[in-house]
Amino acid sequence: MEEQMEYNELIDRTLSGNSQAYAELYDKTIQDVFKNVYFLLDDKDDVDDVVQDTYIQVYSSLCKYDRDRPFKPWIMGIMMRQIRTYRRKRWMHFRNVKKAEGYAQKAEHDFSNDIVDRHFNDKLLDSVDNLPYKLKQVVILHYLNEYSQEEVASTLGIPLGTVKSRIHAALKKLRQKGQHYGDILSKVGNV
Repeated sequence: MEEQMEYNELIDRTLSGNSQAYAELYDKTIQDVFKNVYFLLDDKDDVDDVVQDTYIQVYSSLCKYDRDRPFKPWIMGIMMRQIRTYRRKRWMHFRNVKKAEGYAQKAEHDFSNDIVDRHFNDKLLDSVDNLPYKLKQVVILHYLNEYSQEEVASTLGIPLGTVKSRIHAALKKLRQKGQHYGDILSKVGNV
């Protein structure tokens, strides 16, 4: 609750024209936004661009922010929409290249970043990365960010039941591959 009050105060100061307040808001949220964008994009060269687009959208949308809702899921919702926009543009570009050249180059995955190493081992990351995007995004939001299933549903704008079924499907796929990751799987227990 105290954190939410801090966010509201920074938003008020930002909306009144205080650029330092927006810098503080950025500093309080950049680590979570960057981490999520990093995990959800295949092409790591575009992470900074998507993060920048996210903060441009946050700044222009602050006046529409509903103070009755938690700020972090709100900013994560904006981030997820920016990622979807990026993925659509990327897909269109991919299709155009494929049509023009008759083939597409597959983006190389680089999971050597320190952020990744601190949170998961490489084997788990590879397995999570190979999940379909819809499953991957709920796993990252729920387990990496420790969002409740309700917060994941709010962030993605999908029903709670859909979040639960996607988490179940993701864990089932991980188990089918013979991956036993106590950290993630023990959190769900009886799913």
